[in-house]
Amino acid sequence: MKVIIMHENFMLEAIKEAEKAFAIDEVPIGCVIVYHNKIIARAHNLRESKQSAIAHAEILAIEKACNIIGSWRLEDCTLYVTLEPCPMCSGAIIQSRMKTVVFGAYDPKGGCIESCMKMYETPGFNHYPETIGGILEEECGALLKQFFRQKRKQKKANTSPK
Repeated sequence: MKVIIMHENFMLEAIKEAEKAFAIDEVPIGCVIVYHNKIIARAHNLRESKQSAIAHAEILAIEKACNIIGSWRLEDCTLYVTLEPCPMCSGAIIQSRMKTVVFGAYDPKGGCIESCMKMYETPGFNHYPETIGGILEEECGALLKQFFRQKRKQKKANTSPK
């Protein structure tokens, strides 16, 4: 029970990052990286702001964590992210040797831990992180649903005849 509460507390911090993304009209995905029970890196999606396909929350947080630790190896770190990682982020997690990945909502259109593919069950990689999915899943999913509902409403308002 204590471990679940710890995961929920760190996921709440990732949700705060997702809310920052929402506030600047980015897809609301947030991430924190924890080392020895302390958050060392925080990030949220910045693809639109940076006009960069790789400005995902996980990639930005991994880069910050590497700078803090002074190594590309994040072997004793846990990554918390509000949405199941995509193939690029799942690969970056492998490459950084992340110990554990904890995610909130499942992503049936791009998640590569459980949904579209099970990347961490593919034979041949030299590292496989532990994974835990569905932590505060409803809260993480609700933020994404609200964002995309708002986007559809804006699009409809902009395309409807006046």
